[in-house]
Order: sequence, then C-alpha cells, then structure tokens
Amino acid sequence: MPLCVPTPADDNAPVINGYDTSILPLCARLAARVNAFLETEAETPLLRAVQEQTRVALGVISSALDRYSLDEISLSYNGGKDCLVLLILLLCALATYKKHALPKQLHSVYIISPHPFKEVDAFVDESVATYNLDLARYAMPMKAAFQRYLDEHKKVKAILVGTRRTDPHGQSLTHFDITDSGWPAFMRVHPVIDWHYAEIWAFIRYFEIPYCPLYDQGYTSLGGTTDTHPNPALKAGEGSNKENQSQSFRPAYELVEDHAERLGRDW
Repeated sequence: MPLCVPTPADDNAPVINGYDTSILPLCARLAARVNAFLETEAETPLLRAVQEQTRVALGVISSALDRYSLDEISLSYNGGKDCLVLLILLLCALATYKKHALPKQLHSVYIISPHPFKEVDAFVDESVATYNLDLARYAMPMKAAFQRYLDEHKKVKAILVGTRRTDPHGQSLTHFDITDSGWPAFMRVHPVIDWHYAEIWAFIRYFEIPYCPLYDQGYTSLGGTTDTHPNPALKAGEGSNKENQSQSFRPAYELVEDHAERLGRDW
C-alpha cells in the first residue's frame, strides 16, 4: 500500500465531531509504516543502509524540533526526490510532537525555477493537497525569495533543506548550518545530507511514494526546462523500446553512482 494518504482538512477548527483535522492523523499513519520498516530485518544491504540513514535523519529532525517551536520551522520544498523524502520524515517525526497541538498545515516554501517544468508544478500542487502543506511560492532568485519569505513569516528561524553531500556546495555542510554572510539569516537544517542517491530512491520505492513523473523519463536532478535534460547515463540501449522520448531513457531509480546524478544538468 502506498505510504502517502491524504488527510481531510477543515478551515474552521482542529477537531470537528471528534475528528482531528490537524496533520496528526497523517503523521501517525506515516510514522506507523516507517517505524514498522525500522523494526524489521532488512532484506538487502541497501535497505539496511536506508534504515540507518532514516534513524539519523529522524534524530536530526527531532533535535530541530527541540531547538525550535513548530512556528519557527519551515520546509524548503520543490517537488524533488530529496525534499520529498525529507517531507515524509518530518511528518513522521511530528507524530510524537508534544510541545503543542499540530497545525492543519505545515509551513513550507517553494522557490520556483525561472523556467519551471509543468510536471514539477503539477506535482507540487499534488503534494500540497496530499501532505497538507501551507506552501508559500516565490518566482524570484533564491536569495531574494528567502528574504521575502522571512519578511512575510517573521517567526521562522530554521528551514529544513533536502541538500545532500554530493550537491553543489554540499561537501562541507553539517546537519545544522547558519546561512552564509550576505544571505537572509536562518538556520539551515540538513537531515538527509549524508544520504546517497540510491538510498533516496530505495526509500521512495520501498514505501511506494508517488513522485514527479519526470523521474520516470530519465531525469535525475530537476531544475528548469532550460538547464535540465534526461541523464545521458540512463539512455536506453539499442534493444530498448524507443517509441517515444520517455521510453528512450531508463527511470531515475536505475542510476547507481552518486557522481552521475547531475549529468543531465547545465551548471
């Protein structure tokens, strides 16, 4: 059964006729499945690695929730695979959040590419509905977007980011890093910083989490339409079905090496 299940929301009250309209029911369902996964004996070395990475990431998120109130925390979400895993883990961690009642929606921010894929925008819309996101959207350069977001959400002090070690500028990051000089000031939290590419996909596929369909067309790192292409490392061989463009590249989860992830991006 797929991991994600939509939770009905209501704009009037957190509890109606005894039904919790906060994100708690969703968080509890996700946490139940993730906890069951962590308690089982993994069948492969890859899944054992995913279990360990999941424990570490949940620990980082719990530390962030100890340091900051939920009003002070947001999530950077653009529909990509890494922040999708991070979103699931954040919701799982919130299943046992005790500081106060959970809200009906989760603070989040989407910085839109100058040339966005319609598939990415559509998947982000789906995520908003499925995971109950209070998503602020900004179509402007990243530095200006974060400044605008902080100006409009003055309580936010920390933003969870799906950056991984192999991302540009990710090599020296830790789990908690204040923004660099000249940037809007907030704590960047990196729960999945040490996850490998294959581990991200193993998590997504194990739990059957719906993801952006571009990944099934050979895209492995999503930017905009002018700087993102199907990964040449996934180009299908001569014996493959090539009836259309999407079938001429193997899906993103078939890539193995971290260093090949961004061969389809123009930097």
